[in-house]
Amino acid sequence: MNFDLCEEQEMLQSTVRQFAATECPLPRAREIFDAKDGHDPELWRGLCDLGLGGIQIEEAYGGAGLELLDLALVGEVLGESAFPGPFFGHALAALAIGLGGSEEQKRRWLPDLASGSAIGTIAFAEGDQMWQPEQWGLEASEGGTRIEGHKCFVPHAGTADIVVVGLAGGGMSVVERDCAALDIKESAALDRTRRVAEVEFTGAPAHPLPEGVAASGRVRDAGLVLLAADAMGAAWRCVELSVEYANRREQFGTTIGHFQALKHQLADMAIEVEPARGLYWYAAHAFDHVPDESARFAAMAKAHLTDRAMQVARDAVEAHGGIGFTWEGDLHLYFKRAMFDRAFLGSPEFHRARAAELGGW
Repeated sequence: MNFDLCEEQEMLQSTVRQFAATECPLPRAREIFDAKDGHDPELWRGLCDLGLGGIQIEEAYGGAGLELLDLALVGEVLGESAFPGPFFGHALAALAIGLGGSEEQKRRWLPDLASGSAIGTIAFAEGDQMWQPEQWGLEASEGGTRIEGHKCFVPHAGTADIVVVGLAGGGMSVVERDCAALDIKESAALDRTRRVAEVEFTGAPAHPLPEGVAASGRVRDAGLVLLAADAMGAAWRCVELSVEYANRREQFGTTIGHFQALKHQLADMAIEVEPARGLYWYAAHAFDHVPDESARFAAMAKAHLTDRAMQVARDAVEAHGGIGFTWEGDLHLYFKRAMFDRAFLGSPEFHRARAAELGGW
């Protein structure tokens, strides 16, 4: 079996890569990293003008109707570009409504999400690393139309117009941010390209998704794949930055790339990352085509790739020597990106255990 990207998928990545390089080079990413809300409306509009705001939304609602693999390929390029903004939470919110919403709810929200005129996000995490649908404890009252309680690590909560909230029992509801019953406090996260916040719901009007219980696990799995793809992009960029540095930094009259120990280290970094690319490809493919394997491979991709990305980021800091950890270097953007990918939606250790259980071990 020849499992590779088709010409259209390669073109998709090339287009996004060119957009990111032109519209958001690293100096611009640093400005947004340091900005108050970490969001550039013009940059987001440009991304959505490419059709990326609704890449996985059905064509009937204004989207491109593509698959999770296509969405993940975009996520990989955004990871390698340290691209700031609400793409991750937005994609999962749209997927949640698409999988769990009624026809009326889809018509109400998906066209605006597809065009980017509305931004979506997810509110899943609670307490001490309680990310999974079976762990959610937030209660809805009055027939599920009011929500009271607390969520943490909500991506771009201050920017989003629509929040998909995970509820006790594994269900999901949509809350519109313009209601007065939301208290949003930004958290001091390390990766400021993807801001997170704590959100207090005080009787917030909610719109339950009829198929939310059935869809929540699928949305979680899609999130795991997107994190793996982002980690893949960030890790490979760490390798590239390290090679570039080794080819220009001189020591003892020669570039350090000539030193055998560093050659071995750079080769090991590449070997850690590149063979794992197919793991997230297959996990994304399974989401749409091999549903019986989807959850297990999503857990494996998240666990392995985010762990490897974190190790490669550490190795890249070493390869850059004295400037590797400094604010003036670009490497810290990718290091922090890898940290986000590793922690969000659960640790690699947790998802390795899930993969083993799902595999019947």
